[in-house]
Amino acid sequence: MQSSKVKAIGVLTSGGDAPGMNAAVRAVVRMGLKQGLEVYGIQNGWQGAVTGGDRITKMQWWSVGGVLQRGGTFLGTARCQEFREREGRRQAAVHLYQLGIDALVVIGGDGSLTGARLLAEEWPELLAEAAAQGQITLVAGETPRLAIVGLPGSIDNDTFGSDMSIGADTALHRIVTAADQLVSTASAHQRTFVMEVMGRNCGYLALAGALASGAHWVLIPEQELEPRWHQDLVSSLKQARAAGREHAIIMIAEGARHPDGLPLEASTVQELLAKRLGTDTRVTVLGHVQRGGAPSAFDRVLSTRLGAAAVADLMQHGADMAPRMLGIINNQVASTPLHEMVEKSQAVAERVEAGDYEGAVALRGHSFQEQLRLLKLLTQAAPAVEATRGNLLLLTAGHDAPGMNACLRVVTRVALNSGYQVWSATYGCEGLLAGELRPLGWMDVTGWSSRGGSEIGAGWYELRAEDLPQLAAVLAAHAIGAVVAIGGVDAYSALDLIAAHQAEYPALQVPMLAIPASINNNLPGTDFAIGADSALNNIVSALDKIKDTAGANRRAFIVEVMGWHSGYLALMAGLASGAEQIYLPEEGISLQGLMADVQALRQGFERGKRLSLLILNEIASRTYDLDTIRRIMEEEGGDLFDVRTVILGHLQRGGAPSPFDRILAARLGAAAIDHLNRGFAPDSLYRCIGLQGKRIASMDIREAMAQMDCPHERPRQEWFMTLRDLARSL
Repeated sequence: MQSSKVKAIGVLTSGGDAPGMNAAVRAVVRMGLKQGLEVYGIQNGWQGAVTGGDRITKMQWWSVGGVLQRGGTFLGTARCQEFREREGRRQAAVHLYQLGIDALVVIGGDGSLTGARLLAEEWPELLAEAAAQGQITLVAGETPRLAIVGLPGSIDNDTFGSDMSIGADTALHRIVTAADQLVSTASAHQRTFVMEVMGRNCGYLALAGALASGAHWVLIPEQELEPRWHQDLVSSLKQARAAGREHAIIMIAEGARHPDGLPLEASTVQELLAKRLGTDTRVTVLGHVQRGGAPSAFDRVLSTRLGAAAVADLMQHGADMAPRMLGIINNQVASTPLHEMVEKSQAVAERVEAGDYEGAVALRGHSFQEQLRLLKLLTQAAPAVEATRGNLLLLTAGHDAPGMNACLRVVTRVALNSGYQVWSATYGCEGLLAGELRPLGWMDVTGWSSRGGSEIGAGWYELRAEDLPQLAAVLAAHAIGAVVAIGGVDAYSALDLIAAHQAEYPALQVPMLAIPASINNNLPGTDFAIGADSALNNIVSALDKIKDTAGANRRAFIVEVMGWHSGYLALMAGLASGAEQIYLPEEGISLQGLMADVQALRQGFERGKRLSLLILNEIASRTYDLDTIRRIMEEEGGDLFDVRTVILGHLQRGGAPSPFDRILAARLGAAAIDHLNRGFAPDSLYRCIGLQGKRIASMDIREAMAQMDCPHERPRQEWFMTLRDLARSL
């Protein structure tokens, strides 16, 4: 049997560019070289393969240095009409075969990956034809095969087989940032803005952008519009104005359609609103700014994981497996046959074209449907039901985290729409014990999605057993029938304490639910906590700036980040920034390890390196702190390099929350009220909720706390620790 082991990999980016493609190429190149393979970069997509010559270049380790923070693709991308023809594909096959390339990693959308699958299927025939024409000489008895692994690169996030495609998160950042800025001017002038975003035939960017930014209406390709849809839109905006909201943002996807199937233009919506509402209505078309600029932390990590997995997949399976695409499903790398990916990716557009909108939405998946339903609820001008369920208490406990306000907004409106009266405690447990409660209404939380921190206050206070009588008295005095606590370990510990003493205090025997919110991402029962992605993006943005200035001199920068006893921020920041070393509390620091790091730094700078970046968790070691490590490296580095230190501090938890955190907050907040509505068993009144893969689930708080390594305030099993070897390998 012919060996499936590949010998040389070609990597190309094709179709529309997407932020994060460079990170994927970097991972493919470096992991390929680490495996002893030859790796070739193919410039300008399939056009480079057809042209050959200097369009296909051998890559070295240094070839992909400094590309993580660059947008677009340094390999370039282009549409190639020649490759659509058999003759063009034969030329591409000849050029690849002559260099010994027997595997390709293709980063692009369904069109690019369709071409890859076709090339692999035709490969033996194309080479036989080329040999017959004297262009190449085949080895006697050889049956040439081409191994193909595709990676989803598209800001539209319309690729079946991956929960997120490379570039989509960054595009969402651009959209949400623009929407936040439009809100400022819209509110100042009482204007309505119609904001058109990309997405082709997929409404993901418009839907997620509207949910994250607090937009007041969304128009997407998958949504069937009623014949008189414009009357519903105008009526909704009038009701909102009557309730006190004097500005509005309407998000429209470029592929949105009239009820008759014809394209719906942003200018049409503008004219309609200006005429019917008599308001100053403007159009903003974001265009290609959505796919430009530095990739987000999420896209860098996603691309790196997929690029490294592509090499591992090729090493294991080669051409023995049919062409496939690797994506992220349930936070795990998963493989999908290319023919299935292409067929199901294109099926949604076909359903929309045929007018089967219900089928199109179903194909988008449960999360898409859930977000669409939630957005419709949130954009109401008022609750749809009367308050009949009693009083619900909201509090943000422990340290603040970006996204808390987005969660408060959603919990408040969904709870009010479910029939609760909503109360909030000022400054967490401390304010609650003091009886500082105030009601929250529907319009009170308008505009909260984009605000950092917590509008109701998130004072740190560790609830103690002696506080429980007072807590019970406050809850009884306000007839509180349910509690939602948004926060970190403090919130979880408070519910765990109440669960242990519930029999002593009848007023505490009400359903209580904790929603994970902590930049440290150190909570059980969830892959991600609200705030962690925002903090990571703040860190990565700072590291990009540090790299810009440090590259002008021979310097090693040691950057201290938060995280407490969890290495999430340090590890993921290292992966997203290309740091040479990462110091984690889960591993600790030894003198022997530090000396090895110093030796590696010396060797690097002796060979011409100008910058080294080291990421230090704030308590990775009690002995070797930031200053100690600096002095050791400075002493041992001599004249070869300078050492500088940076403590990022509270800027990590500041600023507007990222789109990821806003959407996570919205999903968890809505799910929390849904769980309360369905009821808890009497023996499990105290629970927490979290995102596990792409599924939201709850668990008893005592079960959750049993998963904690309590002395270190982190789960015993942390999924992200599986990425530490990858971070160091690259």
